Amino acid sequence: MARQKPLQLYRNIGIIAHIDAGKTTTTERILYYTGRKHQIVDVHDTKEGKGSTTTDYLEQERKRGITIQSAAVSAEWKGHQINLIDTPGHVDFTIEVNRSLRVLDGAVVVFDGVAGVEPQTETNWRLADQYNVPRLCYVNKMDRIGADFAHCVQGIRERLGADALLCQVPLGSHDEFVGMADLVAGVGYLWKGDDKDSPWDTVPLEEIPARVDFSAAADRQWVADLPRLRVETIERALEMDDAAFEKLLEAGDVEAFIRGGDFSVELLKRCIRKGCVAGALVPVLCGSSYKNKGVQQLLDAVVDYLPYPGENGGIAIVDQDGHVTGEQGVVDDAPARALAFKVINDPFGTLTFCRVYSGVIRKGDTLLNVTRNRKERIGRIVEVQASATREIEEVRAGDICAFVSLKETETGDSLSDPAHPALLERMRFPEPVISVSVEAKNRNDVDKLSTALYKMVKADPSLRLEVDKETGQTVLKGMGELHLEITIDRMRTELGVDAVMGKPRVSFREAFGQAVEHTYTHKKQTGGSGQFAEVKMIFEPGEPGSGVVFSDEVVGGRVPREYIPAVEHAVRTESREGQVAGYEVVDFRARLVDGKYHDVDSSALAFEIATRACFREAHRLSRPKLLEPVMKLEVVTEPAYLGDVIGDINRRRGTVSDQGQRGTQAYVQGFVPLAEMFGYINFLRSATSGRGTFTMEFDHYQEVPAGMVEKLMEKEAR
Repeated sequence: MARQKPLQLYRNIGIIAHIDAGKTTTTERILYYTGRKHQIVDVHDTKEGKGSTTTDYLEQERKRGITIQSAAVSAEWKGHQINLIDTPGHVDFTIEVNRSLRVLDGAVVVFDGVAGVEPQTETNWRLADQYNVPRLCYVNKMDRIGADFAHCVQGIRERLGADALLCQVPLGSHDEFVGMADLVAGVGYLWKGDDKDSPWDTVPLEEIPARVDFSAAADRQWVADLPRLRVETIERALEMDDAAFEKLLEAGDVEAFIRGGDFSVELLKRCIRKGCVAGALVPVLCGSSYKNKGVQQLLDAVVDYLPYPGENGGIAIVDQDGHVTGEQGVVDDAPARALAFKVINDPFGTLTFCRVYSGVIRKGDTLLNVTRNRKERIGRIVEVQASATREIEEVRAGDICAFVSLKETETGDSLSDPAHPALLERMRFPEPVISVSVEAKNRNDVDKLSTALYKMVKADPSLRLEVDKETGQTVLKGMGELHLEITIDRMRTELGVDAVMGKPRVSFREAFGQAVEHTYTHKKQTGGSGQFAEVKMIFEPGEPGSGVVFSDEVVGGRVPREYIPAVEHAVRTESREGQVAGYEVVDFRARLVDGKYHDVDSSALAFEIATRACFREAHRLSRPKLLEPVMKLEVVTEPAYLGDVIGDINRRRGTVSDQGQRGTQAYVQGFVPLAEMFGYINFLRSATSGRGTFTMEFDHYQEVPAGMVEKLMEKEAR
């Protein structure tokens, strides 16, 4: 079957933002205005049990009124197919944004018009930079008290380092927000009401001052500045195209260029698109999704400015070590290649979400999982609409779909035509920083628990599963208290397994305190052939984040080549358990500089045993350090409570890095050890009379003060 719609008419986009900026509300309006649904459900209604939004369909999402897992939907707008993923804004679920951005071609970044750039917005923006995803900025909630468009734009330019191009500016704010001026089209849109079907008047820019009158000086200033702002937008946009900019220079100024007849809105949109796709500029729009203003114009901008699949390049092909060896373009007439970016435990079978980068994949095809060297048969292919699915016969380059009941494939795996295998660039996942013990609530569920936990870990790469050697307990590691709590709750609702969660524990790390040179000889003789190996090694502390680096510096064959891999394997294995408190040892360099062997008694096993003992003794001699995860914290509250919040941060061994005012709210930013942050929400609610909110994300590991080590270990052991 031939392609039904040209690739140029597809848009794969994500909606990303800080929690409570209005992503899901915006998605609901998009689905309504594109005709995908005929009734709008608001997020606050879901908490009261009045239904669920299309993309927040999990029981946990409805209860809390937040997005927990990314959900895919598709819609049509002016002949274009828009495949849209609504992502979470809570820091504990950044993994969902990470893997969505990996496979998307563009993103709409939603900002709260009052708060501006918030911490999770910065995190998501860095992820989009990492994956080279072009973006639009949509300043939402312009109808709220304290909404400040200028503050938002300043934050986009200064905190995110983006070249923000004003394509729209608001007309009014708070209860006087009536629409926006479109600096590209040269018109204003003035709504006649707040209803979802309310019409608007399209007014030339020069007529706007006569149509509106605002009480706020800032709102009046935006109207007065419209001619100047349009000139600035046109000049900056035309710089993206050499031929257009040359004509502008020949004309002398924008007014003359417009009068000369070479100017058109289509030319301006093409220039903005060119700059947006290249990442040279970021178009900025505004509106109020809740009051149904600006969403149709946002959809127009998605079509006009964001790239179609492949327009911004394909995906890197890498070798087993992650080194780039080529690029796979987004084309139909090439071997089938897809990237699995999400796994969901569906009642009817596991759903593996994939982005197809090249070729055509049909029902019944056999693909090779290149990551695991296993073959997978494609039994069923479905198009996903949040919680609903529709069976389809084939998918092509640029499509996002789900394969049903793949047995071997996990998040980040590459699927390929078996005759033309290719490993696609993987995603990078954060290390978990918090752990809890997990036990079955009922005896009947003991056997089911491990299966359920395995399924949850397979679906979420930011979870880790371990067994505590000392206690035999099953330990689940994740990104935060909420993350782990919701994982346990989802096991109950999705897999029918009730589990009890133990007290959260911190994932500490250990490090070498100083460089150590150490020699260890392993000698064992018990009749017959014995065991002999000697290794001389230097262990040195590395830079934070450098990982474990092994180097073979043996000369003259003092340690035969065939035993070197056993030495490296022993170092990496033994580093999983340090000498301070049994935590993983990180960020060091291990240098094998000398050794001895015996022609008969030496073996890979002997060298492995010697290296393990050498590592343990050297780590003990280096005055090892205990490292603890330090979280980046931001608290937003009313100014009256700021003193109490700062005092508490200091009591928790934290440091304040910044504080200030955003609209009517005050904020404080700082760094606090995770070990001191359990149950922080209870303090904040009490200290701020329930008016304070906070966000927290892992930032770095730092050494635990010597006097605190014993105290912290006692606390962890309880």
